[in-house]
Amino acid sequence: MLQYLLGAAFYDFRQFLGLTDEQVAPIGMLLSNGILIAVVMHVLGIGYPQLLHPGKHSPFATFLFLTPPILLLLPLIVLSNMALNWALEVIFPLSSWEGAAFARMVAPTLPAFIATCLIAPVVEEMLFRGILLRAFLDRYPRGLAISYSALYFGAAHFNIYQFFLAFLLGLLLGWLYERSRSLVPCIVLHAALNMTVFVWSTTTDSSANQDPSTVPALAWLVSAIAAAVGAFALHRLLSRRGKGDAHGA
Repeated sequence: MLQYLLGAAFYDFRQFLGLTDEQVAPIGMLLSNGILIAVVMHVLGIGYPQLLHPGKHSPFATFLFLTPPILLLLPLIVLSNMALNWALEVIFPLSSWEGAAFARMVAPTLPAFIATCLIAPVVEEMLFRGILLRAFLDRYPRGLAISYSALYFGAAHFNIYQFFLAFLLGLLLGWLYERSRSLVPCIVLHAALNMTVFVWSTTTDSSANQDPSTVPALAWLVSAIAAAVGAFALHRLLSRRGKGDAHGA
């Protein structure tokens, strides 16, 4: 709600502030999430290091060891996203304003790239995993905590087309955070997915690439094998997490 209010205010005063229409969205996203996260962190009494990486292992080691298997999951996630979006749009055809809104998200402009690929992965992971899931893990069993945070993550997108992927992705991101006690792998996966979808949407014919039947069976097979290897590696790496990796401050 704060993001929409700030976005509307910046839009109304964009000429006075010297902003273009494309610059309004990333500025509103950054400020609204920054304000919310800063206020909650102040109430909880935690700092950015505790929020971003409360685990005992170094952030660099976490990034170094978990990024390769995470990236192996990416092709299958992207293809599954395409198939899911195609099915949803067949059942619930996009309205003109919804189509325009999605087009703005992946418009080939620098502000859209910054908002989608840089700002959104960081602030959303700080909010939904670093704050929300962190609190849920203190109050609920692991499965319920991850499911609740994923449900909020899906609902926060405010449309049915992104809800299902966001919910399923939220389950995976929640598991990564709970096992690694770090937002580093969550931000890596989130940013890599957003960037892949953004580049794909801005460099190819979107109407042709939304139909999963156009993807060769070999691509699905290779993606599935890569995802299986990545999932196995993540399970082996994260199952070794010591019980001392507390997520609390």
